[in-house]
Amino acid sequence: MLRIHFTREDVARVRVAPGPDPLWEITNSYQALITEGNAPVFGEWRRLVRPRLPAAGRLLGLLLPPQGYSPDFLTPDLRGHDELEGGVDTVLATPRPVLHRDLGRLAASRRGSPSVPSEIRALADGDLTTLHRLRTALLTHHRYALAPFWTHIRAQLDADRALRGRAVMEGGTDGLLAGFRPLLRWRPPVLEADYPVHRELRLDGRGLLLQPSFFCVRRPVMLADPDLPPVLVHPVQHTPGWARRARGLPEHHTPLAALIGRTRAALLTEAATGRTTGELARRLRISDPAASYHTAVLRRAGLVLSIRHGKTVVHTITPAGLALLHGSVGTGPGG
Repeated sequence: MLRIHFTREDVARVRVAPGPDPLWEITNSYQALITEGNAPVFGEWRRLVRPRLPAAGRLLGLLLPPQGYSPDFLTPDLRGHDELEGGVDTVLATPRPVLHRDLGRLAASRRGSPSVPSEIRALADGDLTTLHRLRTALLTHHRYALAPFWTHIRAQLDADRALRGRAVMEGGTDGLLAGFRPLLRWRPPVLEADYPVHRELRLDGRGLLLQPSFFCVRRPVMLADPDLPPVLVHPVQHTPGWARRARGLPEHHTPLAALIGRTRAALLTEAATGRTTGELARRLRISDPAASYHTAVLRRAGLVLSIRHGKTVVHTITPAGLALLHGSVGTGPGG
Protein backbone atom coordinates (compact mmCIF):
# COMPACT_ATOMS: atom_id res chain seq x y z
CA MET A 1 0.00 0.00 0.00
CA LEU A 2 1.22 3.50 -0.89
CA ARG A 3 -0.17 6.38 1.17
CA ILE A 4 0.69 9.97 0.23
CA HIS A 5 -0.14 12.57 2.88
CA PHE A 6 -1.14 16.07 1.73
CA THR A 7 -1.22 19.40 3.52
CA ARG A 8 -3.33 22.33 2.29
CA GLU A 9 -0.23 23.68 0.55
CA ASP A 10 0.29 20.35 -1.21
CA VAL A 11 -3.26 20.31 -2.56
CA ALA A 12 -2.60 23.73 -4.11
CA ARG A 13 0.66 22.48 -5.63
CA VAL A 14 -0.55 19.39 -7.48
CA ARG A 15 0.60 19.56 -11.11
CA VAL A 16 0.01 17.48 -14.22
CA ALA A 17 3.13 16.93 -16.33
CA PRO A 18 3.04 18.72 -19.71
CA GLY A 19 4.01 15.60 -21.66
CA PRO A 20 5.98 12.36 -21.66
CA ASP A 21 9.22 12.13 -19.72
CA PRO A 22 11.69 10.32 -22.00
CA LEU A 23 13.66 8.85 -19.11
CA TRP A 24 10.62 7.42 -17.35
CA GLU A 25 9.49 5.98 -20.69
CA ILE A 26 12.91 4.38 -21.22
CA THR A 27 12.85 2.85 -17.74
CA ASN A 28 9.27 1.62 -17.89
CA SER A 29 9.44 0.42 -21.49
CA TYR A 30 12.61 -1.58 -20.89
CA GLN A 31 10.93 -3.39 -18.01
CA ALA A 32 7.80 -3.93 -20.14
CA LEU A 33 9.98 -5.29 -22.93
CA ILE A 34 11.71 -7.98 -20.88
CA THR A 35 8.49 -9.34 -19.38
CA GLU A 36 5.42 -10.93 -20.94
CA GLY A 37 2.77 -9.11 -18.95
CA ASN A 38 -0.14 -7.16 -20.45
CA ALA A 39 0.18 -8.94 -23.80
CA PRO A 40 -3.01 -7.40 -25.32
CA VAL A 41 -1.44 -3.94 -25.00
CA PHE A 42 2.30 -4.55 -25.43
CA GLY A 43 2.51 -7.91 -27.20
CA GLU A 44 2.60 -6.49 -30.75
CA TRP A 45 5.11 -3.82 -29.69
CA ARG A 46 7.41 -6.50 -28.22
CA ARG A 47 7.23 -8.53 -31.42
CA LEU A 48 8.18 -5.47 -33.45
CA VAL A 49 10.98 -4.24 -31.17
CA ARG A 50 12.76 -7.31 -29.79
CA PRO A 51 14.29 -8.52 -33.09
CA ARG A 52 15.62 -5.04 -33.87
CA LEU A 53 17.08 -4.06 -30.50
CA PRO A 54 20.92 -4.24 -30.46
CA ALA A 55 22.88 -5.86 -27.66
CA ALA A 56 23.88 -2.44 -26.31
CA GLY A 57 21.12 -2.72 -23.72
CA ARG A 58 22.87 -5.29 -21.51
CA LEU A 59 23.75 -2.56 -19.01
CA LEU A 60 20.09 -1.59 -18.76
CA GLY A 61 19.32 -5.21 -17.94
CA LEU A 62 21.58 -4.97 -14.90
CA LEU A 63 20.08 -1.65 -13.79
CA LEU A 64 16.40 -2.30 -14.46
CA PRO A 65 15.19 -5.63 -13.07
CA PRO A 66 11.60 -6.51 -13.99
CA GLN A 67 10.58 -6.23 -10.34
CA GLY A 68 11.90 -4.48 -7.29
CA TYR A 69 14.14 -1.47 -6.92
CA SER A 70 15.34 0.58 -9.90
CA PRO A 71 17.92 3.34 -9.28
CA ASP A 72 16.38 6.79 -8.81
CA PHE A 73 19.21 8.54 -10.66
CA LEU A 74 17.97 7.08 -13.97
CA THR A 75 14.83 9.26 -13.77
CA PRO A 76 15.97 12.70 -12.51
CA ASP A 77 13.74 15.75 -12.30
CA LEU A 78 13.86 17.31 -15.79
CA ARG A 79 11.83 20.35 -14.64
CA GLY A 80 9.27 19.98 -17.39
CA HIS A 81 11.72 19.54 -20.25
CA ASP A 82 11.38 16.54 -22.55
CA GLU A 83 14.57 16.77 -24.60
CA LEU A 84 16.15 13.33 -24.67
CA GLU A 85 19.85 14.14 -24.96
CA GLY A 86 19.63 16.78 -22.23
CA GLY A 87 17.90 14.29 -19.97
CA VAL A 88 20.58 11.66 -20.61
CA ASP A 89 23.25 14.27 -19.87
CA THR A 90 21.52 14.93 -16.55
CA VAL A 91 21.71 11.21 -15.74
CA LEU A 92 25.42 11.09 -16.55
CA ALA A 93 26.06 14.17 -14.41
CA THR A 94 24.73 12.42 -11.29
CA PRO A 95 27.13 13.12 -8.37
CA ARG A 96 29.25 10.14 -7.42
CA PRO A 97 27.83 9.89 -3.85
CA VAL A 98 24.34 9.55 -5.36
CA LEU A 99 25.53 6.89 -7.81
CA HIS A 100 27.17 5.02 -4.95
CA ARG A 101 24.04 5.24 -2.80
CA ASP A 102 21.54 4.22 -5.49
CA LEU A 103 23.66 1.40 -6.88
CA GLY A 104 24.44 0.18 -3.39
CA ARG A 105 20.71 -0.09 -2.80
CA LEU A 106 20.35 -1.93 -6.12
CA ALA A 107 23.12 -4.37 -5.16
CA ALA A 108 21.48 -5.02 -1.80
CA SER A 109 18.18 -5.81 -3.55
CA ARG A 110 19.76 -8.49 -5.79
CA ARG A 111 18.68 -11.41 -3.68
CA GLY A 112 20.31 -14.69 -4.53
CA SER A 113 23.07 -13.11 -6.64
CA PRO A 114 26.51 -14.27 -5.50
CA SER A 115 28.26 -11.04 -6.48
CA VAL A 116 27.69 -7.55 -7.81
CA PRO A 117 28.41 -7.32 -11.57
CA SER A 118 31.60 -5.46 -12.41
CA GLU A 119 29.65 -2.95 -14.53
CA ILE A 120 27.58 -1.92 -11.51
CA ARG A 121 30.69 -1.48 -9.36
CA ALA A 122 32.35 0.59 -12.08
CA LEU A 123 29.27 2.76 -12.52
CA ALA A 124 29.04 3.33 -8.75
CA ASP A 125 32.64 4.57 -8.86
CA GLY A 126 31.81 7.02 -11.64
CA ASP A 127 33.94 5.24 -14.25
CA LEU A 128 33.79 7.36 -17.41
CA THR A 129 33.87 4.42 -19.81
CA THR A 130 30.92 2.79 -18.08
CA LEU A 131 29.03 6.07 -17.97
CA HIS A 132 29.56 6.37 -21.71
CA ARG A 133 28.18 2.84 -22.12
CA LEU A 134 25.14 3.87 -20.12
CA ARG A 135 24.61 6.84 -22.40
CA THR A 136 24.79 4.59 -25.45
CA ALA A 137 22.38 2.09 -23.87
CA LEU A 138 19.79 4.76 -23.04
CA LEU A 139 19.93 6.41 -26.47
CA THR A 140 19.92 3.09 -28.30
CA HIS A 141 16.89 1.82 -26.41
CA HIS A 142 15.02 5.04 -27.14
CA ARG A 143 15.95 4.89 -30.83
CA TYR A 144 14.67 1.36 -31.40
CA ALA A 145 11.96 0.87 -28.77
CA LEU A 146 10.41 4.33 -28.45
CA ALA A 147 11.26 6.71 -31.30
CA PRO A 148 9.24 4.83 -33.98
CA PHE A 149 6.18 5.08 -31.72
CA TRP A 150 6.83 8.48 -30.10
CA THR A 151 4.13 10.39 -31.97
CA HIS A 152 1.50 7.96 -30.73
CA ILE A 153 2.96 7.92 -27.20
CA ARG A 154 2.77 11.70 -27.03
CA ALA A 155 -0.75 11.74 -28.44
CA GLN A 156 -1.94 9.20 -25.87
CA LEU A 157 -0.43 11.23 -23.04
CA ASP A 158 -1.91 14.43 -24.46
CA ALA A 159 -5.28 12.69 -24.36
CA ASP A 160 -4.74 11.78 -20.73
CA ARG A 161 -3.75 15.37 -19.97
CA ALA A 162 -6.95 16.61 -21.61
CA LEU A 163 -8.91 14.21 -19.42
CA ARG A 164 -7.19 15.49 -16.28
CA GLY A 165 -7.76 19.09 -17.37
CA ARG A 166 -11.49 18.44 -17.61
CA ALA A 167 -11.44 16.92 -14.13
CA VAL A 168 -9.76 20.06 -12.74
CA MET A 169 -12.28 22.38 -14.44
CA GLU A 170 -15.19 20.36 -13.10
CA GLY A 171 -13.95 19.67 -9.57
CA GLY A 172 -10.63 21.37 -8.82
CA THR A 173 -7.81 19.35 -7.30
CA ASP A 174 -10.30 17.16 -5.45
CA GLY A 175 -11.93 16.28 -8.75
CA LEU A 176 -8.56 15.64 -10.37
CA LEU A 177 -7.39 13.20 -7.70
CA ALA A 178 -10.79 11.54 -7.34
CA GLY A 179 -10.85 11.02 -11.12
CA PHE A 180 -8.02 8.46 -10.92
CA ARG A 181 -10.24 5.79 -9.38
CA PRO A 182 -9.81 2.85 -9.20
CA LEU A 183 -6.07 3.28 -9.80
CA LEU A 184 -5.79 5.82 -6.97
CA ARG A 185 -8.09 6.42 -4.03
CA TRP A 186 -8.40 9.99 -2.79
CA ARG A 187 -9.48 10.12 0.85
CA PRO A 188 -8.51 13.66 1.87
CA PRO A 189 -5.88 14.36 2.98
CA VAL A 190 -4.41 10.98 1.87
CA LEU A 191 -3.97 9.55 -1.62
CA GLU A 192 -3.75 5.73 -1.63
CA ALA A 193 -2.70 3.18 -4.22
CA ASP A 194 -1.90 -0.51 -4.36
CA TYR A 195 1.87 -0.91 -4.17
CA PRO A 196 4.30 -3.83 -3.85
CA VAL A 197 5.64 -2.50 -0.52
CA HIS A 198 4.16 -0.38 2.24
CA ARG A 199 5.12 3.29 1.95
CA GLU A 200 4.04 6.41 3.79
CA LEU A 201 5.12 9.62 2.01
CA ARG A 202 4.55 13.05 3.53
CA LEU A 203 4.68 15.82 0.98
CA ASP A 204 5.19 18.57 3.60
CA GLY A 205 4.32 21.41 1.27
CA ARG A 206 6.35 20.23 -1.74
CA GLY A 207 3.32 19.39 -3.84
CA LEU A 208 3.06 16.47 -6.23
CA LEU A 209 3.76 16.05 -9.94
CA LEU A 210 1.41 13.62 -11.71
CA GLN A 211 3.44 12.09 -14.55
CA PRO A 212 1.57 9.87 -17.00
CA SER A 213 3.67 7.10 -18.54
CA PHE A 214 2.69 5.11 -21.61
CA PHE A 215 4.67 2.07 -20.43
CA CYS A 216 3.76 2.20 -16.75
CA VAL A 217 1.87 -1.03 -16.10
CA ARG A 218 -1.04 -1.73 -13.73
CA ARG A 219 -0.04 0.48 -10.79
CA PRO A 220 1.75 3.79 -10.15
CA VAL A 221 5.47 4.16 -9.53
CA MET A 222 7.39 6.55 -7.29
CA LEU A 223 11.02 7.30 -6.61
CA ALA A 224 12.39 5.37 -3.66
CA ASP A 225 14.11 8.36 -2.01
CA PRO A 226 11.45 10.35 -0.09
CA ASP A 227 13.63 13.46 -0.12
CA LEU A 228 13.57 13.80 -3.93
CA PRO A 229 10.89 15.97 -5.59
CA PRO A 230 7.67 13.95 -5.31
CA VAL A 231 6.54 12.42 -8.60
CA LEU A 232 3.73 9.92 -9.04
CA VAL A 233 4.10 8.07 -12.35
CA HIS A 234 0.83 6.50 -13.41
CA PRO A 235 -0.49 4.33 -16.27
CA VAL A 236 -2.69 5.63 -19.07
CA GLN A 237 -5.39 3.99 -21.15
CA HIS A 238 -4.35 2.39 -24.44
CA THR A 239 -6.06 1.81 -27.75
CA PRO A 240 -6.01 -1.70 -29.28
CA GLY A 241 -3.57 -2.16 -32.15
CA TRP A 242 -1.63 1.00 -31.32
CA ALA A 243 1.81 -0.43 -32.14
CA ARG A 244 0.84 -1.54 -35.64
CA ARG A 245 -0.86 1.76 -36.44
CA ALA A 246 2.05 3.75 -35.01
CA ARG A 247 4.44 1.96 -37.36
CA GLY A 248 2.14 2.46 -40.32
CA LEU A 249 1.67 -1.28 -40.89
CA PRO A 250 -1.44 -2.58 -42.67
CA GLU A 251 -4.64 -2.75 -40.66
CA HIS A 252 -7.73 -4.83 -41.31
CA HIS A 253 -9.67 -1.58 -41.76
CA THR A 254 -8.61 1.27 -44.05
CA PRO A 255 -11.37 3.85 -43.57
CA LEU A 256 -9.39 6.93 -44.63
CA ALA A 257 -11.41 7.27 -47.83
CA ALA A 258 -14.54 7.72 -45.72
CA LEU A 259 -13.09 10.72 -43.87
CA ILE A 260 -13.79 13.35 -46.53
CA GLY A 261 -16.66 15.53 -45.41
CA ARG A 262 -17.71 18.50 -43.31
CA THR A 263 -19.08 16.51 -40.37
CA ARG A 264 -15.86 14.66 -39.64
CA ALA A 265 -13.77 17.75 -40.29
CA ALA A 266 -15.88 19.59 -37.72
CA LEU A 267 -15.57 16.66 -35.32
CA LEU A 268 -11.78 16.71 -35.67
CA THR A 269 -11.80 20.43 -34.95
CA GLU A 270 -13.84 19.93 -31.79
CA ALA A 271 -11.67 16.99 -30.66
CA ALA A 272 -8.63 19.28 -30.64
CA THR A 273 -9.73 20.48 -27.19
CA GLY A 274 -11.17 17.16 -25.99
CA ARG A 275 -14.91 16.48 -26.17
CA THR A 276 -17.24 13.78 -24.93
CA THR A 277 -19.53 11.95 -27.34
CA GLY A 278 -22.51 13.90 -26.02
CA GLU A 279 -20.72 17.23 -26.37
CA LEU A 280 -19.78 16.42 -29.96
CA ALA A 281 -23.37 15.49 -30.75
CA ARG A 282 -24.71 18.74 -29.28
CA ARG A 283 -22.11 21.00 -30.88
CA LEU A 284 -22.45 19.37 -34.31
CA ARG A 285 -26.26 19.03 -33.96
CA ILE A 286 -26.23 15.32 -34.71
CA SER A 287 -27.47 12.35 -32.70
CA ASP A 288 -25.35 10.61 -30.08
CA PRO A 289 -25.21 7.40 -32.19
CA ALA A 290 -24.04 9.44 -35.20
CA ALA A 291 -21.31 11.10 -33.13
CA SER A 292 -20.27 7.70 -31.79
CA TYR A 293 -20.13 6.26 -35.32
CA HIS A 294 -18.03 9.12 -36.71
CA THR A 295 -15.56 9.00 -33.81
CA ALA A 296 -15.22 5.22 -34.26
CA VAL A 297 -14.27 5.72 -37.91
CA LEU A 298 -11.75 8.42 -36.96
CA ARG A 299 -10.36 6.30 -34.15
CA ARG A 300 -9.77 3.29 -36.40
CA ALA A 301 -7.93 5.60 -38.79
CA GLY A 302 -5.66 6.80 -35.96
CA LEU A 303 -6.98 10.38 -36.12
CA VAL A 304 -8.60 10.57 -32.67
CA LEU A 305 -8.03 8.86 -29.35
CA SER A 306 -10.86 7.95 -27.00
CA ILE A 307 -10.47 7.62 -23.23
CA ARG A 308 -13.21 6.37 -20.94
CA HIS A 309 -13.80 8.51 -17.85
CA GLY A 310 -16.50 7.10 -15.62
CA LYS A 311 -19.66 6.80 -17.73
CA THR A 312 -18.40 9.11 -20.48
CA VAL A 313 -15.79 8.87 -23.24
CA VAL A 314 -13.51 11.81 -24.06
CA HIS A 315 -12.19 12.10 -27.63
CA THR A 316 -9.01 14.01 -28.49
CA ILE A 317 -7.27 14.57 -31.81
CA THR A 318 -3.95 12.93 -32.68
CA PRO A 319 -1.05 14.57 -34.59
CA ALA A 320 -2.16 12.64 -37.69
CA GLY A 321 -5.64 14.06 -37.25
CA LEU A 322 -4.27 17.58 -36.98
CA ALA A 323 -2.21 17.09 -40.12
CA LEU A 324 -5.25 15.86 -42.03
CA LEU A 325 -7.44 18.63 -40.65
CA HIS A 326 -4.93 21.28 -41.71
CA GLY A 327 -4.70 19.69 -45.15
CA SER A 328 -7.60 18.74 -47.36
CA VAL A 329 -10.31 17.56 -44.98
CA GLY A 330 -11.95 20.94 -44.61
CA THR A 331 -12.30 21.34 -48.39
CA GLY A 332 -13.87 17.96 -49.10
CA PRO A 333 -17.45 17.39 -50.24
CA GLY A 334 -20.27 17.40 -47.74
CA GLY A 335 -20.73 14.52 -45.30
